Amino acid sequence: MTNLGEIKRDRPCNRRWLLRHAALALPFILVGSIPARAVERVGSVEDSNGEAFAELDAVRRTLDRAAPVFLGDEVVTGVASRLGMRLGRDTTIKLGEQARLKIDRFLVDAGGEMTLRSGPLLFDRPPRSARAGLQIRSPFALIAVRGTQFFAGPSNGRFGVFVARGSVAVSSAGQQLILRDGEGTDFVSPGTPPTPVKRWAPERIRAALASVS
Repeated sequence: MTNLGEIKRDRPCNRRWLLRHAALALPFILVGSIPARAVERVGSVEDSNGEAFAELDAVRRTLDRAAPVFLGDEVVTGVASRLGMRLGRDTTIKLGEQARLKIDRFLVDAGGEMTLRSGPLLFDRPPRSARAGLQIRSPFALIAVRGTQFFAGPSNGRFGVFVARGSVAVSSAGQQLILRDGEGTDFVSPGTPPTPVKRWAPERIRAALASVS
């Protein structure tokens, strides 16, 4: 039978054993408290105005300035809200009100895939990143991104795509258009082909950019 003296002598050893095993267990406790995919960070929030949050594996978190953005996030904005994010080193995305953007895949300097479910978006990436292919899907069209700045979202009662700098390839209903500086196209409804390439009027451009700023 263990006596009191033995317990006292063993106390320092017990303390060291507990501390060592608690330290080993801590990473597993922390990882288990968040979704497994959330450990892969792809960017962060640069600016947030109004209500914005991210959903990942049925977990919702608020997106404030400097909040991390993870692979697999579905980023959502509320009414009269705006959100700006930086992904990787040089990709900037701005979302207007009631937008939903899913980050399906993103590799720094190697492209990726995103899904714009609703709302307006402004994509901006410098020309030097032109070789990093990235695609944005929406219910209306597939947008193949190059080093460029472009808008996609509600405009003049339709879904529009407009290129401010660079070029994008827009595909829908078996048709593809290449849009360059100052050019845009529209989609009457999901599954319809794009309208002919047209230069947007300054008033329409200002309204589109205002919806994401």
